[in-house]
Amino acid sequence: MPDLFVGLMSGTSVDSIDAVLVDFGDEEKARAKILTALGHPIDPPLREAILALCAPGPSELDRAGQLDRQMGQVFAEAVQTLLARAGVEPRDVTGIGSHGQTVRHRPPGSVASPFTTQIGDPNTIAALTGITTVADFRRRDMALGGQGAPLIPAFHRAAFATDRNRAVVNIGGMSNITELAANGSVYGYDTGPGNVLLDYWIGLHQGKPFDRDGAWAASGRVHPELLNRLMADPYFAAPPPKSTGRETFNANWLEEACAGLELAPADVQATLAEVTAASIAEAVHLFADGGELLVCGGGARNKDLLSRLQRRLPTWSIACTGSYGIDADWLEAVGFAWLARQTLLGLPGNCPGVTGAKKETVLGAIYPA
Repeated sequence: MPDLFVGLMSGTSVDSIDAVLVDFGDEEKARAKILTALGHPIDPPLREAILALCAPGPSELDRAGQLDRQMGQVFAEAVQTLLARAGVEPRDVTGIGSHGQTVRHRPPGSVASPFTTQIGDPNTIAALTGITTVADFRRRDMALGGQGAPLIPAFHRAAFATDRNRAVVNIGGMSNITELAANGSVYGYDTGPGNVLLDYWIGLHQGKPFDRDGAWAASGRVHPELLNRLMADPYFAAPPPKSTGRETFNANWLEEACAGLELAPADVQATLAEVTAASIAEAVHLFADGGELLVCGGGARNKDLLSRLQRRLPTWSIACTGSYGIDADWLEAVGFAWLARQTLLGLPGNCPGVTGAKKETVLGAIYPA
């Protein structure tokens, strides 16, 4: 019997909503099969408003409340479009797992009262789609002393764990690693910036949304002093559990590091790519001397970035998660479909070894159809 779930994800880049229709089947150990996937666009004015809300500094509650509803409507539209494309009726879908759009993440250690905020009203999603929606996944983990992120390692364990050392790296706006040890233990954390600054820099200088294949970064040269300044940020040396976002790695952070240096724009892009690769590689080195590295997220399509990783990790085989059964573009959205399923089954969805939470817990809140 089909066991259908929808997973939704809008990442740090705010470039689109990833929507997947997944059949987990009726096996005891669920196997995720993507039936249909799409990247649902976010209109430029809404994207700019979200990015403005994401920027460090005070925010307006009225603006946040309205964007919460608007994002809920866009998420619902993504579900409706997805199901129409798949030829599936809403009544046949068990549930929706919606991560929401993160606009502020202040984990333990960053503020006196840690919190995390995602918008994309799940009430609106459930009302407009007629499908039970599970959302607000991060805050239960944070309530138990965890970072509230990353949350996908539990799914990585279910989907990719084996008797060999494996690491799963998601290179989205930020990058995070899941360490799947051969002995069954699971660890993970955010390694630092992924695509967020690469996208910002090429947008500033060439008006492009991203550096296709990393071609512009490949045309430049890494600037040693800039690389040293960027890698000196305390976040990189901090021990896990840890998580991060635009609150730390943003345009001001980059511009402060560039101050007083003679820099060609392409060289800055190359250096930013090297920061992403170096921070990921350092995390992988700390995990194991060799194994299989599975890459997903937008960075999985960046040939230059993957080349930099391979140069830094010569004893690791590197491949996209698609080679292991789940397309790299959709893996996070599949993960939130899986988390919704865990919640509806009353099963835990976090990994305390990853987030630092006091215990495993059922994540999220359920919004019935």
